[in-house]
Amino acid sequence: MKLGVSSCLLGTLCRYDGSHSKDDFIVNVLEKYFEFVPYCPETAIFGSPRETIRLVDEEGSIKAYTSKSNKDVTTQLEDISYRSTSMIANDNLCGFILKSKSPTCGLERVKVYEKDTHYNEKRGVGIFAKKIKEKYPNLPLEEEGRLNDPWLRENFLMQIFAYKSLYTFLNTNPRFSQLVNFHTTYKYLIYSKSHISYKDLGHIVANHEKKELKDVLIEYKNAFEIAISQKGNVKNTYNVLLHIFGYFKKHISKEEKKEILELIEEFKTKIVPLIAVIKVLNLYINRLNIEYLKTQVFLNPYPKELSLRSDMKAYK
Repeated sequence: MKLGVSSCLLGTLCRYDGSHSKDDFIVNVLEKYFEFVPYCPETAIFGSPRETIRLVDEEGSIKAYTSKSNKDVTTQLEDISYRSTSMIANDNLCGFILKSKSPTCGLERVKVYEKDTHYNEKRGVGIFAKKIKEKYPNLPLEEEGRLNDPWLRENFLMQIFAYKSLYTFLNTNPRFSQLVNFHTTYKYLIYSKSHISYKDLGHIVANHEKKELKDVLIEYKNAFEIAISQKGNVKNTYNVLLHIFGYFKKHISKEEKKEILELIEEFKTKIVPLIAVIKVLNLYINRLNIEYLKTQVFLNPYPKELSLRSDMKAYK
């Protein structure tokens, strides 16, 4: 799996002062699961070290200027950013981690200055980040700083693994029956994201309008990308857990039912992490050999070694 990453986050000496912003989670954890593709539009045209760049509001239009020489470099940065975004499709990325606060890579809260003053507001978007969002609106994107939040981290990792799975599936030139099978495995994960997306995707797969397969696949791809981009929450996840429990509640003892329901309630009230519930559910699913549930991606959406569901703060 290939993941785009701002070069400085990988330890490359490409920042304005010739330093880096190496991120331990990316380099020490994510490198076990992804092939990194580095990007740094600023270095490509200005080298390193270089003058810092800042975004400036000129009568409602956001421009980029060098900090010392006050040179307008907007066109240069837009051109290199456009060329860099064109490379993303060729690199077959399943997501992108960008450098926070950067005038080129920041996804949000980038400083925007008033012209000829030091006054600024954190309301901007980096030029490169903006181009990526325009060209690939559903590509999983996140900043390294936001990945320190367990909730955002869990959602982003779930999203990029699902995104990769979708494109791997589509590249097999699937038949209708295979689309049904793929969708079936993602039903509960989608339900945990959005009830509306769950219904929309189900309608697309049912294909009551008898559309051509190629049109259905395009429609499904777009709807699936939107579904997995949405953040999961405790309420939806709790409902999914109850649905899963419903598959085997008639096959276990009264005491076992009581223990499982108490555990699910403890997740809802944030007494235990989700992984505790998942482990128990998987135990019963395997014991009772419930094939339908064994295939549900929701139960195992990414490598367990990432320990994303072990954190109490991974769900809101």
